[in-house]
Amino acid sequence: MSQFNSKTALVIGGTSGIGKATQEELLNQGATVHIVGRSPEKISDTSNLYKHQVDITNRDEVSAFISKIEALDNLDFLVNASGIFGPKPFLDHTVEDYDSYLDLNRGFFFLTQAAAMKMKSTGGGSIVNVGSMWARQAVKATPSTAYSMQKAGLHSLTQHLAMELAEDNIRVNAVSPAVVDTPVYHGVFGGVKEAKEALKGFNNFHPIGRNGTAKDIANSILHLLSDDSSWITGSILDIDGGVMAGRN
Repeated sequence: MSQFNSKTALVIGGTSGIGKATQEELLNQGATVHIVGRSPEKISDTSNLYKHQVDITNRDEVSAFISKIEALDNLDFLVNASGIFGPKPFLDHTVEDYDSYLDLNRGFFFLTQAAAMKMKSTGGGSIVNVGSMWARQAVKATPSTAYSMQKAGLHSLTQHLAMELAEDNIRVNAVSPAVVDTPVYHGVFGGVKEAKEALKGFNNFHPIGRNGTAKDIANSILHLLSDDSSWITGSILDIDGGVMAGRN
């Protein structure tokens, strides 16, 4: 029997990309999963799946959803996976560009606070944040200052919460992916077909010779959520095809 059976998970950004792959794998392993996103209707209804339409950059919507977290009987897992990505030179960034990224972290901060309070009251839990290689290393071909600030903030939050919440039996870790083939690139390159073609050029950026898949990252997230990693907290796990070791 899967150790996720009869557990309850909350996946922020569970309607697309890495978050979608994660919630699907949690469901496959018997968990009850609550997903949060702007367009949850695009996810098919299934047993043990609860969908919540929330814009986590909107303070009122976050506050309203926090009351739903407080009403849960139990919460074992939290995955913070929402994200946007639009490479743009630093000198061209607008206030709107900046806010679109950093407002995400305000949402993550207070949703994670509510989730941690629930976990503390019910015996503990495990949290995984989806960070990014761009928070650890600049890439000239994809100028991403505000994006990288946002992801670096998640990395830092991970380490601080690991220290503060350990005594409450709550582990907090993060994954740090390189290029992963997800819908976040569709807007960057002008469409699905265009993104698929453009991403081929990034395969050899990774020493392992290919871009990542959402399932690659989801597999590592489930490992960090699980009791198999019970002595791991405060870790920023590079899941990057070897990019941080060196580039082709």
